[in-house]
Amino acid sequence: MILIADTNRVMAALIKDSVSRKIIFSDKFLLLTVELTKKEIEEHRSEILEKAHITETELDALISILFSHIYVVEDRIIVSRFEEAKRIMDRIDPNDTAYIALSLVVENDGVWSDDGDFQKQKAVKVWKTSDLVQQL
Repeated sequence: MILIADTNRVMAALIKDSVSRKIIFSDKFLLLTVELTKKEIEEHRSEILEKAHITETELDALISILFSHIYVVEDRIIVSRFEEAKRIMDRIDPNDTAYIALSLVVENDGVWSDDGDFQKQKAVKVWKTSDLVQQL
């Protein structure tokens, strides 16, 4: 199953050895994300460190391990569908537009997100973490 992972699912896996981490490490899923994900992780680095109760070194190692299982698609790849994605997602949450653009560019089975804003659009299938647990 090919899924577009939103930042919150990756951050959840960084903060806690949780179902999100198990999904990322599972060979049942091929996960893609946008460059924004790495940027947002860095923006929330101190929050992640505090919540995860880990050191900078441990966080760097965990980021490296997680992103060895998640392919980051360059922004230049999604630009061709970005305007269409904006029409779909900008009125709901413009911060999520890049994930919709990626889902329109590459073959995939949907977006993996527990963010309710994704549920408000109908162009792309959305998988919640609870949906994916059944696939493990």
